[in-house]
Amino acid sequence: MIPRLKNIFHKEIQPALKAQFGYKNIYMGPKIEKIILNMGLGIDGSDSKVLKSCEEDLAKITGQKPVTTKFKKSVANFKTRKGANAGLKVTLRKNKMYEFLDRLVNIALPRIKDFRGLSTKGFDKFGNYTFGVKEHIIFPEVSFDRADKVRGLDITLVISSKGKDHSYALLEKLNFPFIKKGDN
Repeated sequence: MIPRLKNIFHKEIQPALKAQFGYKNIYMGPKIEKIILNMGLGIDGSDSKVLKSCEEDLAKITGQKPVTTKFKKSVANFKTRKGANAGLKVTLRKNKMYEFLDRLVNIALPRIKDFRGLSTKGFDKFGNYTFGVKEHIIFPEVSFDRADKVRGLDITLVISSKGKDHSYALLEKLNFPFIKKGDN
């Protein structure tokens, strides 16, 4: 079954972006290639129970088993050793990506306490968008009572586009809650 957001993207958003930017065909427009979620654990990465619970939480959020990332260098000031567990990472593509994006925009982000919107400064020069979430418990899949500690997530949307303005237009059409200019 095709995810709701994917259907909306192909039927409404792609033609609207084609008209807005004057593309020759709809496939020249911006589209989301993949979504990468990263949860850094730091010192807690060496504790197998914490690693296991974070792995379960991230698997519930994304519907996919996360990969454990390792430190590349030993840094004495940060008390890290080369090859030790640093965090968890998940890369979502195709249908799972659209399902996650739908839940993120419509359910999870509105649950953030005192949420005013996402910053527009998260775009890089290629048009990819990155933002952080301070609490992973905003997702309804994660039980607030069962979570031992509230952890943050980095979410990166890899977008194939001609620039920041094209990526911004795509995310606005996908109902991303950006801070509007003039809103304080």
